[in-house]
Amino acid sequence: MRHVDFSPLYRSTVGFDRLFTMLDSLGQPEQAPSYPPYNIERTGETTYRITMAVAGFDESELSIEAREHALTVKGEKKDETAEETQFLYRGIAKRAFERRFQLADHVEVRAASLKNGLLHIDLLREIPEAAKPRRIEIAAVNREAKQIEAQTS
Repeated sequence: MRHVDFSPLYRSTVGFDRLFTMLDSLGQPEQAPSYPPYNIERTGETTYRITMAVAGFDESELSIEAREHALTVKGEKKDETAEETQFLYRGIAKRAFERRFQLADHVEVRAASLKNGLLHIDLLREIPEAAKPRRIEIAAVNREAKQIEAQTS
């Protein structure tokens, strides 16, 4: 894939740094982590839900942080002190993880819950009144035909 140089646009735009950074990062191949698996759902017109499979983690081992336009979910397993257990096969992952999601403008985290090994994060996109499009009424101007009278002397 070709790399696009945005430097001419930096000179003539203000406030689009985040957009250019996102476009720049799209062109670079990224090793996307596959653990833990997740779904992103649209649950309503302005509501969304991220569901992550975090089997084996409890609330105290998970942290969710929303900062600016990023949502970060981290999981760290506590060390088990009971080393007496001998595993014949260990298929349940116990590794720490960190998953980041880019959030659009005006998207806020509303709630998070953990049920049956699934972490649900509810999001709401709430556009402020000032940013919503509004209809401007066009006032009719009363235009009467005016007749110009010439004075003759």
